[in-house]
Amino acid sequence: MVKRTEARPFHPCATRCRERITLKPTATNLKKAEQHKAAIEHAISIGTFEYSVTFPGSARAAKFAPEVSRETVNGYLTRWLAAKEKHVASSTFDGYRKLVTLRLIPALGDTMLVDLKRKAVRDWLDTLEVSNKTLSNIQSCLRSALNDATEEELIELNPLAGWTYSRKAAPPKEDDVDPFSPEEQQAVLSALSGQARNMMQFALWTGLRTSELVALDWGDIDWLLREEVMVSRAMTQASKGKAETTKTAAGRRSVKLLRPALEALRAQKAYTFLADAEVFQNPRTLERWAGDGPIRKTMWVPAMKKTGVRYRRPYQTRHTYASMMLSAGEHPMWVAKQMGHTDWTMIARVYGRWMPAADIVAGDKAEALWAGAAIKTKQGEVDGRASITDKKSG
Repeated sequence: MVKRTEARPFHPCATRCRERITLKPTATNLKKAEQHKAAIEHAISIGTFEYSVTFPGSARAAKFAPEVSRETVNGYLTRWLAAKEKHVASSTFDGYRKLVTLRLIPALGDTMLVDLKRKAVRDWLDTLEVSNKTLSNIQSCLRSALNDATEEELIELNPLAGWTYSRKAAPPKEDDVDPFSPEEQQAVLSALSGQARNMMQFALWTGLRTSELVALDWGDIDWLLREEVMVSRAMTQASKGKAETTKTAAGRRSVKLLRPALEALRAQKAYTFLADAEVFQNPRTLERWAGDGPIRKTMWVPAMKKTGVRYRRPYQTRHTYASMMLSAGEHPMWVAKQMGHTDWTMIARVYGRWMPAADIVAGDKAEALWAGAAIKTKQGEVDGRASITDKKSG
C-alpha cells in the first residue's frame, strides 16, 4: 500500500501538501512516516526545508523552489551582465552586451535558469545563419555566464561544459579580406592631407588595428635604437576615450617601422610631437580620435568618394599590409608577429592566396648551403679511411 504524509508549513500563507510514500502500512513504517513528517515540520519551522530535496520526484517541487532557483535566463543574464561591467575591458563588455541583449535573451530569456538544457541551446544555434566565429562567440559568452551561475550554486552543472556546437559546413559568406591595390592606396593617400594622410600611410605600412592606432602615444616610438613602435594599448568607442591594455599577450608587441611608416611619423611630428601625447589627432578637434566611427565619418568616407575607389572600411588597411608583406615573400611567422597573432596558422588560412607559390628554383638555396657541406663531410670521411688503410698497408 501507499502511505500519504502531510506536511503543513507553520506560516500564515502556508499550503497544505500531501506526498505519497511507497511503504507498506505496517506499524513500524507508520512510525517512520510520523518521524519523517515531524522532521519535515521542524525543517519548515527553522527555515531549512527544501521541497525538491525531500521530494525530488514531486510535481510540486518547482512550485516551492527558492526564488533564486526559479530565476529566468533573462533575469540572470541581466544581473550577470551588470556585474561583469566592473571586471572586464570596455570592448569585451560591449561584445557581451550585444550578445546578451540581441541574441541570448530574445532566444532563451523566458526559460527558467534551472531548466536550461544543452539540447535547447543546440536546437537554437542550429537555426542561426551566422558564421562559425559568431557561433563560437555566442557560446563563449553563455558558457561564461553559466559557469558563474554554477559557482553561485544557482544550477548544479553548466549544460555547456565540455561541449561546443559547430556547424559541419559554415554558410557561405563574402570574404572580408579585400586589400587595396598599390594604385588604390596612392589614390586614397592623394585625396588626404596633413594628419589624416600621415595616419593612413602609417596604418598601411604597420598593419595596426584602428583601435591601436588611435591609442598610440609618442612615447611608444623607438626612433634611434630599433626603429620600432611598441603596441600595448587599444581604444574603442566602447571604452569612451580610455585606452585599455590589449586583450592578448600576442597583441602587446613591437612592430618594425618600415620606411613609409617612418616617413609618415616624421611628417606627423610637426603636428603633435611637442605635446608628447597622442601621435594622431582628429584634425577637426585637435584631440585624440575617439574610435573607428569618427574616422570613417569625417575623413575616410569623403576621401573614398573623392577618389572613386571602391569603398572598403578602414580596417582593410590591416589586410592590405598583410597581403603586401606576404606577396613580397616575407616569412608568415614574422608577419604574424608583426600583426599580433599567436602563431602563423591564421595568417596562412586567411591570407594564403597572397603567399607566393614555390617556383622552379625553390630549394636551390638550401641545397647550395647544406648539400655541399654534407658532400664535403662525406668525402672527408672517405679520405680519412683511405689514409688509415694506407698507413696500415705501409
